[in-house]
Amino acid sequence: MKKVKVEDAVGMVLAHDLTRIVPGEFKGPGFKKGHVVRKEDIPELMKMGKNHIFILDLSDTHLHENDAALRIAEAMCGENIRWTEPSEGKSAMISNANGLLKINTHDLLRVNKMDNIIVSTLKNNFPCQKDQTVAATRIIPLTIEREKIENLESMTRETGPIIRILPYRTMKVGAIITGTEVYKGLIKDEFDEFVGYKVREYGSELLKKILVPDDIEAISEAIRELRDLGCDVILTTGGLSVDPDDVTRLGVQQSGADIIVYGSPILPGAMFLYALLDGMPIVGLPACVYYHHITIFDLVFPRVLAGDEITRDKIAELGHGGMCMNCDVCRYPVCPFGK
Repeated sequence: MKKVKVEDAVGMVLAHDLTRIVPGEFKGPGFKKGHVVRKEDIPELMKMGKNHIFILDLSDTHLHENDAALRIAEAMCGENIRWTEPSEGKSAMISNANGLLKINTHDLLRVNKMDNIIVSTLKNNFPCQKDQTVAATRIIPLTIEREKIENLESMTRETGPIIRILPYRTMKVGAIITGTEVYKGLIKDEFDEFVGYKVREYGSELLKKILVPDDIEAISEAIRELRDLGCDVILTTGGLSVDPDDVTRLGVQQSGADIIVYGSPILPGAMFLYALLDGMPIVGLPACVYYHHITIFDLVFPRVLAGDEITRDKIAELGHGGMCMNCDVCRYPVCPFGK
């Protein structure tokens, strides 16, 4: 790079985007890389605080910030991620599908420990929408040694991409509503208002809903019925506390399912159950789903849809960040809950 007084730069080519800021109104490139400076540009450049500018003069051993950003983004991205042309030296990485963001946090840390390279991402397991920006990258200086970028590319070739999206699958969902009081019509079944609509928002189908009393055999039979009907996942609600009438866990056991975890460090959602019946997930939801807007359901169900393995250890890890702040206005997933 060659530093030149702005008054002497007429006819020269800008080496990088020059940022223009109008407080509270605009932040973006006032002049783009490659712009040929004109005499009439000089007053505007000075208003932007540019008394000197850099003119592009690169050797073969270095890369410009835009070229470096593109190569970093390409090396970082895996399935269902695209990246943008750089603006002000920064390339954004964007989801191509509704799905679960997966970050290799170990290798992300390795990258961010490399001198003059940064990659900023959303949290691992963030539930993303199609076309959502999930990460961005740039280098700190205007140029960087080509060898550093090549080292990063070599690392990701060995370890695999660091950022990827697991797209949600369209699944057939069965629901079992436990509770003698609901079964007998003493209180209204409100599954659709509190849980069912979320299933549909994720693009899945509620294949069948069965109301059962607090009876081990009835719960077990309902699970087997939904499995034989072709459900990909079964949701149960209620009957998971320590009360003597709460027998959902025993019904799940009697169906032949293997209980992976009972109880979670999530509030709301402590009385949670997860089981597998011949590989089919059974997600046991505590009664809190009928009161709180966001619960453990919103943390676990997207992972089930994305095909992410649910283990005892992964549920235990959710304790860090697992307490909902019960904000007056819920902004989930733009909050620390479950992250």
